[in-house]
Amino acid sequence: MTNHWLAPYRGETPVEATLTIPGSKSVTNRALILAALCDSPSTLRRPLHSRDSALMIAGLKAIGVGIQEDSNGDLTITPGPLYGPASIDVGNAGTVMRFLPPVAAMAKGIIHFDGDARSHERPLGPVIKALESLGVSIEHGSRYSLPMTINANGQLRGGTVEVDATLSSQFISALLLVAPATKEGITVKHVGSSLPSLPHIEMTIAMLRDKGVEVDARENEWIVKPTVMYGADQVIEPDLSNAAPFMGAAMMSGGTVVIRDWPHSTTQPGDDLREIFTQMGAHVEFRGNDLAITGDQIHGIDIDLHDVGELTPSIAALCVFADSPSYLRGIAHLRTHETDRLAALATEINNLGGEVIEEPSALRIIPHPLHGGVFHTYDDHRLATAGAMIGLRVPGIEVENIETTRKTLPDFPAAWNELLNGSR
Repeated sequence: MTNHWLAPYRGETPVEATLTIPGSKSVTNRALILAALCDSPSTLRRPLHSRDSALMIAGLKAIGVGIQEDSNGDLTITPGPLYGPASIDVGNAGTVMRFLPPVAAMAKGIIHFDGDARSHERPLGPVIKALESLGVSIEHGSRYSLPMTINANGQLRGGTVEVDATLSSQFISALLLVAPATKEGITVKHVGSSLPSLPHIEMTIAMLRDKGVEVDARENEWIVKPTVMYGADQVIEPDLSNAAPFMGAAMMSGGTVVIRDWPHSTTQPGDDLREIFTQMGAHVEFRGNDLAITGDQIHGIDIDLHDVGELTPSIAALCVFADSPSYLRGIAHLRTHETDRLAALATEINNLGGEVIEEPSALRIIPHPLHGGVFHTYDDHRLATAGAMIGLRVPGIEVENIETTRKTLPDFPAAWNELLNGSR
């Protein structure tokens, strides 16, 4: 029988809390890849420990990278010769299924990739085609999807590749991350109609430059030359996108939530929450190194979320309680994430009495009183946290499979309860 989690209900009782958000998944998994390709050991401090990062760690270990977890959760990464045979489980993690194949292409031996059922449906073709154009032998089905097997010969020469990254910026980042370790470097040219989540590519470039790698970034083209990267000691930033539901709790309740150690300068897309939530009626301010958000009336918003699509579920959850309709647009690429997030949000909110009009690349949300019921997650962590947010204001919301939040948050139910109890 499916496990349902009864979301805590607070009505409009203010939430007052200070909390620490776990490390960024996007930064952690990129840092793991780069550390594995360095010429000396690295230490990652305060990394995220979640299902996605665990899958990345297991995958790198499977092909010869030494990774040791210290008692405080820090990770020591010791590069080594990459080899097969190996079998890598990507789960349903986009960063794992897209970032690890180019690394595996530099190993020697047979490397097999597979994952959850949903991973077979998610787009992977641009990475496979790019690697094949660089001379990598890959066995795959006609749909250019998982499962697949790389027959690696121990080197990746590099060169120029054309990639259609319309469905995911991760296709670009996957190639940029390994480019310094190739013999000739890699020039990546985006040939698609649009490019979503550009901040994630900027994050990749910034992390490469921190390693001393020269990246020539042009319009829809990136040139990376071969570079020896050195191990380093790195502190992982908190995951700002994962702060969205906790910040939303302040907005829904009229309370104040303080997020510890919010970076004053960052490439994380989640930093846009400061401006977006301000537009929606919140008061947001830095208090030293911390960020405080205080809720008031929630206003509807008309916004293009093309570059920050991962924030959509949390924003949508707020919009159903706004004082005016909202229009969330530029998010067609969310249909190929962990689930079709546009269809899922529309279905689940409408099943609770809401009015969400689904368009090919947008959602129109007209606020209506909601009632209790089951909020299905479709094995999508951001759907699960959106359901928890709605449950703050609507009694009787049962979130199906809350455990899917372990993808990016170690123990969301406990963190949510601590938030509501004002734990510090």
